[in-house]
Amino acid sequence: MGNRRASRGVRAASRGGGGREVTARCGLLARGVLYALIGMLALRVAIGDAGGQEADRQGALQELMGKPFGGVLVWAVGTGLVGMMLWRLSEAVFGAAGPDGGKPLKRLASAGRTVFYAAVAFSVLSFAAGGGGHSGDQQSRDMTARAMDLPAGRWLVGAAGLGIAVAGTVIAVQAARRSFRKHLTMSGVAARWRAAVGFLGVTGGLARGALFAAVGGFVVYAAVRYDPAQAKGIDDTLRSFTRTPAGPWLLVAVALGLMLFGAFSWAMARWREV
Repeated sequence: MGNRRASRGVRAASRGGGGREVTARCGLLARGVLYALIGMLALRVAIGDAGGQEADRQGALQELMGKPFGGVLVWAVGTGLVGMMLWRLSEAVFGAAGPDGGKPLKRLASAGRTVFYAAVAFSVLSFAAGGGGHSGDQQSRDMTARAMDLPAGRWLVGAAGLGIAVAGTVIAVQAARRSFRKHLTMSGVAARWRAAVGFLGVTGGLARGALFAAVGGFVVYAAVRYDPAQAKGIDDTLRSFTRTPAGPWLLVAVALGLMLFGAFSWAMARWREV
């Protein structure tokens, strides 16, 4: 009986404790900064004013580094993303907020997000420490090439690409269905603010989902062609939108959507239940 009570106490502390709330909200703020900057750079690409910068995480960090106290800002973003990882890890271990937060599928999803944000945080902190490394597009091609050299590597790459594409589709569908509303605590907030956050969540989520789905699609194509060069990072994927019948206007729409998703992440930092 004592052990069960202790277990419930640990779980309650993990769900409602100040540490979890701080890491979650700092992580959401950091995520918002990255998406807002990537969207801004993608918009520059669309109008032909990118100046050689890449519209991806690397480009966003370079943009941030060029600002006053840029080094401090990059370290702050990296630290915030570590908080994001720790928040998702706590959800995987103890369960997420809400009545269904402890279900195995939700824990598994949180575990996947933990791995994702661990990789992103490591990338940002490596950049902050002076390890700029290759561009995101080159990293994507290199990782695909190494994976294809493994036994059954072509199938592994195809499965990974399919997983990314499915995740992007799920993100877009959930945004269109406004599934994010169940995570928000805005009961006492004015209707106009709730409507604004809803607009940010739908438009931003659709853009983010489209980007992930396209990245995954290119990885699957690389596996089918057995050609790592066909895999694209975020920058190459965004630029590929300009080669559709919609021309640069599709990239403009996605770029604005990514910027709005950044703003939505900041709204989530204020009102999300964690």
